Amino acid sequence: MTDERSREEHVTDERSREEHATDDTPQITAVVVTHRRPDELAKSLDAVCSQSRRPDHLIVVDNDFPNDPAERVRDLVSGQPIPTTYLGSHRNLGGAGGFALGMLHALSLGAQWVWLADDDGRPQDSEVLATLLACAERHGLAEVSPMICDLDDPDRLAFPLRRGLKWRRLVSELRTESALPDLMPGIAHLFNGALFRAGTIDAVGVPDLRLFFRGDETELHRRLLRSGLPFGTCLHAVYLHPQGGDEFRPILGGRMHAQYPDNPTKRYFTYRNRGYLQSQPGMRKLVLQEYLRYGWYFLVTKRDPAGLREWIRLRRLGRRERFFHGDGKGNT
Repeated sequence: MTDERSREEHVTDERSREEHATDDTPQITAVVVTHRRPDELAKSLDAVCSQSRRPDHLIVVDNDFPNDPAERVRDLVSGQPIPTTYLGSHRNLGGAGGFALGMLHALSLGAQWVWLADDDGRPQDSEVLATLLACAERHGLAEVSPMICDLDDPDRLAFPLRRGLKWRRLVSELRTESALPDLMPGIAHLFNGALFRAGTIDAVGVPDLRLFFRGDETELHRRLLRSGLPFGTCLHAVYLHPQGGDEFRPILGGRMHAQYPDNPTKRYFTYRNRGYLQSQPGMRKLVLQEYLRYGWYFLVTKRDPAGLREWIRLRRLGRRERFFHGDGKGNT
């Protein structure tokens, strides 16, 4: 591998980007974060770059750069039909750090809009970006997200959405309950397919590296809410994603849910990060309800007092901002 090929950053077709900069159309940069999913990434990039309104530039952050000696991800990126930047990270930054790096790099390239995508999901059709952009301009939005739908059953939401005390799992429920025909204001699922104005990122910042993954999207959503900027979900745009609602376990006859991921690593980051999130302004009101829900889930539903003790321990780590990996002392 030459020194040039071993650099973390690889930019193609710089001349094309400079030519676009003189155009009156808004500059849109797509940011995709990937980690050990080259097959899924290929499908995602194909869908992103096949939009009727193509992104002007594509940035891919590869969180598994050292373990890709065949440079498959780099080659996937450089083979796209639009100008690209490959950012290979020697350290796994998680989804939070990956999106933070990609978003900042997009701003440094002069992006006016930043469109986010993950490697395991993709836009449903070629009109998603154009639809999001039109919706944002029509309603003067600082950020707009598509509906996130089940990859295998697009009539279902990939993640259940709580509206008051009820959980919504179907696309039809969102569309019939919305006051506007094309927009659900003040609600957005980040980061899958989310479209941000550059000025919005200036105002609310980028994802918090410390969260790594799980909850980083909720934390940025919290900042969006507190900023007072207008944002929402476009009901005419769909982003497909594997079903994630199975983690939400029903309690009290389905009137409430408790999130219980299927492995210890996911539970660690989920519960630790929620402990941090619910210590922040705008989310503290949820703490009592959280203890009631998880107390019921672990003690009544699962009959697992040890599980409840571990849940409390992880929440305390987050509340105290002990964002350690590995041995708990910052060593990995």
